[in-house]
Amino acid sequence: MATIASRTKAVLVNQQALLLIVLLLMVAFFTSRNHIFFSNAVFGNIISDWAPIILIAIGETFVIISGGIDLSVGSTVAISGVVAAFSMRTLTTNGTSPNAILLIGLAVAAGTGFIVGAINAFLITKANVVPFIATLVTMGAGSGLAIVFTGGGPIGGGPDQAIQLSVPKVGPFSYPGLVIVAIVIVLGLILHKGRFGRYTYAIGSNEFAARVSGINTKRHLAKIYILTGILAGLSGYYFYLRLGCGAPTSGLGGELQAIAAVVIGGAALSGGQGRISGTVLGALILTTVTSGLIIINVAANWKQVVVAILIAAAVLLQEARTKGSSSKFLSDLFAKKK
Repeated sequence: MATIASRTKAVLVNQQALLLIVLLLMVAFFTSRNHIFFSNAVFGNIISDWAPIILIAIGETFVIISGGIDLSVGSTVAISGVVAAFSMRTLTTNGTSPNAILLIGLAVAAGTGFIVGAINAFLITKANVVPFIATLVTMGAGSGLAIVFTGGGPIGGGPDQAIQLSVPKVGPFSYPGLVIVAIVIVLGLILHKGRFGRYTYAIGSNEFAARVSGINTKRHLAKIYILTGILAGLSGYYFYLRLGCGAPTSGLGGELQAIAAVVIGGAALSGGQGRISGTVLGALILTTVTSGLIIINVAANWKQVVVAILIAAAVLLQEARTKGSSSKFLSDLFAKKK
């Protein structure tokens, strides 16, 4: 019995395990209300919604673990998709081959994200602007420019093959979706196994100590914000593939979804804590809630209520874990003194 109790306690304090349980319960609940939910078509739609969110959420994970915040990811999605759409429309008009157009569009979207990330990096590491304000500036500029460039409407005229790429072909996954899964795995290994990840955690835990230990904190932070910008650019390109056009509203609210996924996944906004697996599950929960509410004919606005409850629960769990760790530390300390 003691073993069962200890195992149950271990599960309850493991945020990833709890998130997986919550996700499975959601799937069971929505399926019980409408059996259509448990189908390849619905799972394909969930994964299609999850793919662009996880790209910006992974970038946000690196940023938040380092002790920062990036509010510009949503607007970067929009401006990257729009700029890529303009370039692909021009190339299509000039008779360039569709495959070349799609590759160039991918490079343009990633390059646009790189530029936004570099601007954030400059403002934060060179101009010494706090991340909240720096990324708030680029957030406003990016979303404004996306509307100015397009006049508020979508930009199409690219290759017809684009939208076909987002159609699920391997179970619920499209080919770009599988590429995104590979990106998530690689970045997860970098964060949890590589030196880049160790430096990220070190800076988020104590930037002064990290700097004293020899880490070039400003250069590392610059790399993180540039990486986040590139991932947002790739997300904008994915939206283009899914919609068949570049829309200035593609990343609307994306920064809030990304931050919500990271916080639900167990990362601490104070920095130094978080896991890619948690972010993946957090993003899956967000997209599952959206699709599930639609399937059972509940107003999508209730999603905000559910997400708020999940965020509150995640924060409370973090606080409980922190207090538990502190209590254990104090008890161990007094035990040693005795």
